[in-house]
Amino acid sequence: MAKVVFLLSILAVVLSVYFLLPSSPPPLPKLDYEAWWGPENLKTKQDTSIEPFKIKFDNALVKELRDRLKLRPTFPPPLQDVGFEYGFNSKTLETWIQYWAKDYNFAEREAFFNQYPHFKTNIQGLDIHFVRVTPQVPKGVQLVPVLLLHGWPGSVREFYEAIPLLTAVSNDRDFALELIIPSLPGYGYSSPAVRPGLGPTEMAIVFQKLMNRLGFKKYYVQGGDWGSVVGSHLTTLFPEEVQGFHANMAFLLTLKPTLYTWLGAFFPSFVVEEKYADRIYPLSEYYSKFLEEFGYFHLQATKPDTIGVALLDSPSGLLAYIVEKFSAWTNLVHRRKVDGGIEIKFTKDQLLDNLMLYYAPKSITTSMRLYSETFNKKIFSKNLDEIPTPVPTWIVQGKHELCYLPPWLLKYKYPNLVNATHLDDGGHFLAFELPKEFSQDLLDAITAFRKLHKNTKKTEL
Repeated sequence: MAKVVFLLSILAVVLSVYFLLPSSPPPLPKLDYEAWWGPENLKTKQDTSIEPFKIKFDNALVKELRDRLKLRPTFPPPLQDVGFEYGFNSKTLETWIQYWAKDYNFAEREAFFNQYPHFKTNIQGLDIHFVRVTPQVPKGVQLVPVLLLHGWPGSVREFYEAIPLLTAVSNDRDFALELIIPSLPGYGYSSPAVRPGLGPTEMAIVFQKLMNRLGFKKYYVQGGDWGSVVGSHLTTLFPEEVQGFHANMAFLLTLKPTLYTWLGAFFPSFVVEEKYADRIYPLSEYYSKFLEEFGYFHLQATKPDTIGVALLDSPSGLLAYIVEKFSAWTNLVHRRKVDGGIEIKFTKDQLLDNLMLYYAPKSITTSMRLYSETFNKKIFSKNLDEIPTPVPTWIVQGKHELCYLPPWLLKYKYPNLVNATHLDDGGHFLAFELPKEFSQDLLDAITAFRKLHKNTKKTEL
């Protein structure tokens, strides 16, 4: 045993020396900043106008949905003494289906969505849907634009509870937030690409153009899940425009953090503070979690159109597939509960609202294609995670988030890491689960970013 410890110690020293040696980051990849993702015949008829948009659940849509739910087959009963370990418990699923078909008030929920202004504009051939919330502010209070980016299987709905908290005017701040909340291309009411290649890097370019079109040359970015990836690419490609980056679920697909994480399996204190060690160690449990929960990931990264057929054809299947993620990804222990523990943090209306942004625009297949457009050799060759960004960054990490990286490892990508908040609660859908904590953390981050810019005499918002 002593010999093993000695060899591992030598390995730790060698790795440390290797990683601490200065090295040049790879150059920015060559990108087509004008790539056209829409139908070719519309390329000569580009319309850059910004048009109001309303979410509409019309009678035909509602009738079709209810008919499909009514005609569903009888599902096999769950195994005895099983919660959500095998997936969505079929007894619990029946209660959700009944609520969606009979008690979900489509007119009321439509009005709920439309309480904030929605718009569409065409960028690079894509109709981009977004919510824009501009608060009224008194003299002396500056409006600060923030781009909020969701992920999968989320939507713009995730931010609704946080919107009034984020846009509130406070005597403690000389600014208030103006929110731009778009649907990712292929999600919700944003149109998908008609040809391959639209990954998170390309989405970052689309959203940079969206912010510029709205008149914002400098702005802040917040993102979780895919929104975190797209937001990170924005900081890498447009560091002069992005004034600060706030992210939940920060991760890096690079060699250094991975090797250090493995090394921490033998020496946890070498990698992470003891009080946060259980977020990643023992490593066997950490990777077991990925094996158990990431089957969807492999499907969507390889055959999104195949699984998309089933989910588009069956609203019951779509419900089970998406809502189940709000059980396990909020807290893995919820899998042991018959009801999945879903309503500990969410209401049925909240999650069915989110589901409607996949069902109504029929966007489930096109949303899942983002996995295929990301996890491939072409995308990995861009090495964007290897390129440090100077943009001030603030990370917030929920206790039950799916993945975790210690702040010092995040600094390989974000050397100007201002803060890393460790919450004692919260999982993957932080804005949705804990809107108060999420909003306060984002406001704290922007306050710190503005102070930092002021102290360095950089042009601030």
